[in-house]
Amino acid sequence: MSPPGILITGVSGFVGGRLADAITSEAYSVVGVARAPVSKSYPIVEISSLTHLPAAHEFLEGINVVIHAAARVHVMSDSEKDPLAAFRDVNVKGTLNLARQAALAGVKRFIFISSIKVNGEQTTSGHSFSPHDVPSPEDCYGISKHEAEIGLCELSAESGMEVVIIRPPLVYGPGVKGNFASMIKLVEKGLPLPLGAVHNKRSLVALDNLIDLIITCIDHPAAGNQTFLVSDGDDLSTTQLLRHVAEAMGKSCRLIPIPAGLLRFGAILLGKKDIAQRLLGSLEVDISHTQKCLNWTPPLTVKQGLQRCFTKHQD
Repeated sequence: MSPPGILITGVSGFVGGRLADAITSEAYSVVGVARAPVSKSYPIVEISSLTHLPAAHEFLEGINVVIHAAARVHVMSDSEKDPLAAFRDVNVKGTLNLARQAALAGVKRFIFISSIKVNGEQTTSGHSFSPHDVPSPEDCYGISKHEAEIGLCELSAESGMEVVIIRPPLVYGPGVKGNFASMIKLVEKGLPLPLGAVHNKRSLVALDNLIDLIITCIDHPAAGNQTFLVSDGDDLSTTQLLRHVAEAMGKSCRLIPIPAGLLRFGAILLGKKDIAQRLLGSLEVDISHTQKCLNWTPPLTVKQGLQRCFTKHQD
């Protein structure tokens, strides 16, 4: 009997590439999808856009599970004239086109890597996001992910193809980019940072923990038609995170204890409200449903995830 076929989109990306490499060591047959040539040990299908897939059935043949990790990702400064339209074209139209063709091809399960931004941008003291919250996306990226989730659930009801939705918060690991990479550079330079008195709480997830959950969802009988939130299970303040990052890198951390309220006021004056929210605001994720439903526990702690991240980062 041939091994179950797994199609993974976005294999040239941060999550998709690591996921595909991990799954090839399991008892699965992997096919990757990418927009540009990628040298891998498994077959790669090159496509220019998921929105137009005239011959999708050819590479969906023999596929049992699709893991959709490709997306137009959130960026701080978007150059598009109509950012929401650009996000919808890739994250909604592209996702649903692939999912419809997957259903027609007889794919049993479609795993969608969504975003915690579907829940919202921040939590208040004593409250964590859960998969049962009423969605409240605020930016174009979160809105597009929410609309894709709605379309996938409707398609599942019509076709019988199971849909699994996973909403990660910030994902970190070797090769991470964006805001986390910027933070790494600041710590690496040993610059004094005015973030020594920030008492917020933020959830994040090590790349390897996210990969472990995705692999669990491939054939877990309880995963079908469920929405899962994921994190390392240990929320940190920005101050704590900076100290953990410095420790993992073997660097000293120079933090100046300036009150968060003063920092927020200064950021607003400088037009950096979004950055202030990420550094000073809270975003906590409740993963109890994920743990109970799948009997799943994050294999790495935050410290272990950061150590693994920066051991590779320094090589």
